[in-house]
Amino acid sequence: MPIEFYNPPLAILASGSKLGVDLGGSKSILSMDARHNLYSEGIIFSELSWGAFYQEEGLEDQIDTFETKEYDSVREDPEALVKTIVRSIYNIINNKKLFYGIADFEVDAFLNQNTIIPGLKLDYSIINKLLNAHKNIRDKDLFPQILSDARGAKRIKIEFQGTKKKNLHLIGSKLEDFADMLRLAKGFATGIVCTSRGAANLYIMSDNIVFQEDLLPDLYIDDDNLAIIEMGIQRELLFPISWFRIDLGIKSLETLELWDKIKDHSKLNKAFEHYEKYISSLVYKKFQVMASTEKIGKDGEEDFHEMSPAERRQALRDMAETIRKLTDEYKK
Repeated sequence: MPIEFYNPPLAILASGSKLGVDLGGSKSILSMDARHNLYSEGIIFSELSWGAFYQEEGLEDQIDTFETKEYDSVREDPEALVKTIVRSIYNIINNKKLFYGIADFEVDAFLNQNTIIPGLKLDYSIINKLLNAHKNIRDKDLFPQILSDARGAKRIKIEFQGTKKKNLHLIGSKLEDFADMLRLAKGFATGIVCTSRGAANLYIMSDNIVFQEDLLPDLYIDDDNLAIIEMGIQRELLFPISWFRIDLGIKSLETLELWDKIKDHSKLNKAFEHYEKYISSLVYKKFQVMASTEKIGKDGEEDFHEMSPAERRQALRDMAETIRKLTDEYKK
């Protein structure tokens, strides 16, 4: 089922023609709302150029010149990066959303012999098929337009595909459900963005996402998803656009190149503290409803907010264990 992606980066909208191709990439902080719609909250970098092909016989697929279309970056400036992260976190809290993760979209028109997304390795034969497919759709001018406006807000429809798509399209009916999953989420998913029927389809090729603190599974290649992509490309139903990587949860910030330089910043840690209280409150509400017959102190919620972050995490673990036991008893 498609969801909305508001203010998507230009890299996910890249296209091309016989004259040239879009090249570049982006890294953005993403949030999600109670309906699982995604939002670009802050740009860590966005770099997109138009690569014009040589207009000479035999050189038509080689880049001649580059023209910058967009350049915006804070990834090499610690203070600017902290400001972007802090602003994003407070916007998320104030608008009753959740910190979903960090998304990378890399556009190379599949001209490289290797994937350019860390963590994803595909056979050269697959990349060569993507290269030929990209050339075919730009020669035939088949790139679909998927960007639309909703009351002035730019958006696209996106859909996750793959055997483990539930690791990115989370299962839940309200914000509290998603908060409970994302507070422990870690790991990343990688794959290929293809457009089809007016939407961007993110085909997950590999991931190691977990929702428990003590787990980290091995990466894999989703061969079934690769077969679906190949079939869709052959029938001109899918149009490969870019590579993607999504690091899930607030722990995704630890993947940033400047993390070691900014992790002790006072403003950043203050924002983290506010977000931890915010998300803990949401999870507490979920467990409180599920265990409504249990009383945790005279003024349970007030006591909860007076706890330290470590005490709150332990309390949530204890409540979750209580819920599991009650559920098991009920099933018996």
